[in-house]
Amino acid sequence: MISSIFINMPVSNVGRSTEFFHALGFSVNEQFTSADSACIVISPTILAMLSKAEKFKVFIDKKMAEKETSEVILSLACESEAEVRRIAEKALGLGARKVNEPEDNEFMFSWAFEDLDGHLWDLFWMKTA
Repeated sequence: MISSIFINMPVSNVGRSTEFFHALGFSVNEQFTSADSACIVISPTILAMLSKAEKFKVFIDKKMAEKETSEVILSLACESEAEVRRIAEKALGLGARKVNEPEDNEFMFSWAFEDLDGHLWDLFWMKTA
């Protein structure tokens, strides 16, 4: 059974991106962090590896997506609507681009942003009965 996920993402500036995610409340795993990459701990089983584009390109054999394109949306389940709002508002205050307005419907509350390197993050909270 799969026990965790490491999301590998290219960034233009490892230090700036690390500061951005740290300011959102995520920690850094120093064991997997170096001058050209940083390991951001989103949860005990969800980690994001932020690598300089040059390092990221070593791991792939095709063209890397540019900031103006999207390949995936990273959706993170939050513990509450307040947590969705707190993280999204903080991200926007740190320079993230607002992807949409907060969406509140019968079963879910969500809000998305684009980080400093163009990666899309959708935060959501599933309403329980």
